[in-house]
Amino acid sequence: MKNASAIICAYNEEKTVESVIRSAFANYLVNDIIVINDGSTDNTGKIIESLKDEINITDIHFTENRGKGYAMAIGIEKALNDIIVFIDADLSNLNQDHFYQLIDPIIDEKADMVLGQATETIINYKMNPFKSITGERAMKKVDILPVIDKMKYSRFGVETLINLYYQSLGKTVEYVMLRGLVHPTKFQKTSLIKASKQFVSEGHEIAITAFNNYDLIIKSLRNTIIR
Repeated sequence: MKNASAIICAYNEEKTVESVIRSAFANYLVNDIIVINDGSTDNTGKIIESLKDEINITDIHFTENRGKGYAMAIGIEKALNDIIVFIDADLSNLNQDHFYQLIDPIIDEKADMVLGQATETIINYKMNPFKSITGERAMKKVDILPVIDKMKYSRFGVETLINLYYQSLGKTVEYVMLRGLVHPTKFQKTSLIKASKQFVSEGHEIAITAFNNYDLIIKSLRNTIIR
């Protein structure tokens, strides 16, 4: 049996972070859990600390928000296994089948990266234009290590960076529907004004990441043309 490392990056997710950690702990494919508290200002850090008495986790706490890319990169560096599964900390209804859907194709070598799409969102999951920047994904550590330094400076553009990198190498990517999984949008988690500001800021970070990795875009296009 091959084991996986679950990496959970959290920023102000006091309502859901405990259930996400417990779900990862309950999965028999996961024997290594890394939780990154990315400078949370609510009770997220305290909740993570309280779980250490009963769950074996590696917890890392930043004193300030470093961005999702940096948190994910640190998680990869700390991971003990070759198979890595990323899980967002703001999910609800996360169950064991979701982990198997993400990890099994990597174990069976049917895909180099698996992207999971939550079905319970206000955006129709069948037509979601943002499905490629999902936070639920699995891969091999050895494949992602070469781009880990770039990840640290990509902030919310990290998923775009990873996708471009895999496409530039002609890697096989599989999409799976994580039925019943609830992933709230920013507009559901905070006020309209704050959510709008976050949306614009994150969109800017994605655009900057794409611009800074123009070479990967060219390589990706070449692979598409050759195919």
